[in-house]
Amino acid sequence: MKKHVQLYLLATMALGLLVLWGCPKKTQMTTSQETQTEKVTAPSTPSAANDSDSRSAAAAAAAGRGEGYGERALAAGGGLQSVYFDYDRSSIRVDAGATMKAIADWLKAHPAEKIRIEGNCDERGAKEYNVALGQRRAATAKKYLTDLGIASHRISLLSYGKERPVCTAGSEACWQKNRRDDFIVVSP
Repeated sequence: MKKHVQLYLLATMALGLLVLWGCPKKTQMTTSQETQTEKVTAPSTPSAANDSDSRSAAAAAAAGRGEGYGERALAAGGGLQSVYFDYDRSSIRVDAGATMKAIADWLKAHPAEKIRIEGNCDERGAKEYNVALGQRRAATAKKYLTDLGIASHRISLLSYGKERPVCTAGSEACWQKNRRDDFIVVSP
């Protein structure tokens, strides 16, 4: 009788793990009041006055990555831009929807190109936590693009955590710039 109870508990636990493991996650978009406030203070699309600053920051970030032949940051080329995230979140913000759509449109127009999504975080938090958060951010962006019709084999992921900041001032405006996904073209 005792063996039957143990077998029943083991089977129940195994079934529970299979159910949890098999549940797909949906791409989430945030609509909180906090997101709308950050949208005003740190827009995902730089203004004309900040355009040269954002390009130089993107170029500096690209140079710091040590890009190899055949790789280039889309933002540095004046094309597609980075996507920004709320603090400690990996969901795509509502204000990033147009940027994600533009990236998907670019990929549809260039079917031979592949990209790498690089997840980044601000300086707060442990290194391991930020690497995992950066990976979740990149995975969320990949899911968003695949939901828009981009083949998943064209997108690879990499997380730098807090190791690749574009701003080091230690303020909320600066941290917002570091909570981002960068999109890098990797030639086939």
